[in-house]
Amino acid sequence: MYIKRTLEGKIRNYLDKPEILAIIGPRQSGKTTLLKKVAGELKEVSYVDFEDRDILKLFNSDIKTFYNLYGKKFKYLFIDEFQYAKNGGQKLKYLYDTYKIKIVISGSSVLDLTHQAVKYLVGRIFIFHLFPLDFKEFLSFRNPSIYENVYVDIKQKIDYYLTDRRKTTPVLSTEIIKEINKYYYEYVIFGGYPRVVIAKYKEEKIIVLRNTYNTYFLREIRDILQLSTEEQLQKLVKALCLQIGCSVRYNELCQISSLNYNNLLKHINILEKTFVIKKIQPFYKNKRIEIAKVPKIYFWDNGFRNIVIDNFQDIDKRTDRGNLNENFVASQLLKNEYNINYWRTKSGAEIDFVFELNGTPVVIEVKSSLNLNKIGKALISFKEKYLPSKTIVLSENYYSFDKRRNIFFMPLFFI
Repeated sequence: MYIKRTLEGKIRNYLDKPEILAIIGPRQSGKTTLLKKVAGELKEVSYVDFEDRDILKLFNSDIKTFYNLYGKKFKYLFIDEFQYAKNGGQKLKYLYDTYKIKIVISGSSVLDLTHQAVKYLVGRIFIFHLFPLDFKEFLSFRNPSIYENVYVDIKQKIDYYLTDRRKTTPVLSTEIIKEINKYYYEYVIFGGYPRVVIAKYKEEKIIVLRNTYNTYFLREIRDILQLSTEEQLQKLVKALCLQIGCSVRYNELCQISSLNYNNLLKHINILEKTFVIKKIQPFYKNKRIEIAKVPKIYFWDNGFRNIVIDNFQDIDKRTDRGNLNENFVASQLLKNEYNINYWRTKSGAEIDFVFELNGTPVVIEVKSSLNLNKIGKALISFKEKYLPSKTIVLSENYYSFDKRRNIFFMPLFFI
């Protein structure tokens, strides 16, 4: 069963360009499915998978013979699981410079596309990221009717209104909010891994997530870090799950995981490069009164986070409801390639998310429940100090536009 991805259209737009196209992202995010879908619509295409060790060995040892077998008679060469290639960047450069063939690759981490590889591919490669489904992709699959006939229209009107407040305020009924929230609550618990989304029953979703965590994640990270045991890694990941939305406390993480400081940083770095977590840094202009160094960590997928802590209770029974909502917003913004920060003063005032748009800040506060146009002192202080172009307050159920203060109160699922 195929779930249409937003990236699909972008890849097609670049198939007639000379550059190598690289699709990277976490395991089980749908890269192979996407690659096969795009390749299947083309003529004169060669598709190889480096899970096939014979093909991989040929690529690593004899690139000319590899090309003669898998590239010479074709216009397009698609290579899946490219992260297994040895000195892959150098060999891709040879193929790109020597032969007129369009190359599209996929890989489960950025590791092979950094450091040594990149220096060979400068000016020759476009990198695209494929993550687990964002909420728009999820809703379009789970309920195409409500997505196409309701969600897209209202979201578009809201986006227009956020840009130009002279436009008519979009109307959104409480009934529609409740209906879409049914899907939001599913998504915020189980996340957006395609195989999880396709699963019909809760038990199956949990099994798929557990398999993803144990078979793919632990195996891959253990191999990368050359670990003899997974115990320290598991302790670290669980600790990070419980610190969502909090400033990273390295000493505490060292104690919990039994890792020394240098090894802790190495583990966190690998978790970032394999698209498990993402560090966000503080937004600051004045180091004297604002936090400038301590990052926060979020997970790319709520379902992954919940399998680590083994909690799939409904959201109305969760003590970590606020963490789930905040991580949802972080992952949505990151998947849409916003460079997000948070803001905190040394006296304790804090804003959840800040990013700059056209040179001016946009601020986002996340609440679980809200029923009136009320904002906290921290948001008032930030608005007075930095004059953000947009101030957005997100919650599960409240929808209102405060034109006088230029504040937009919206359901979480519209971010």
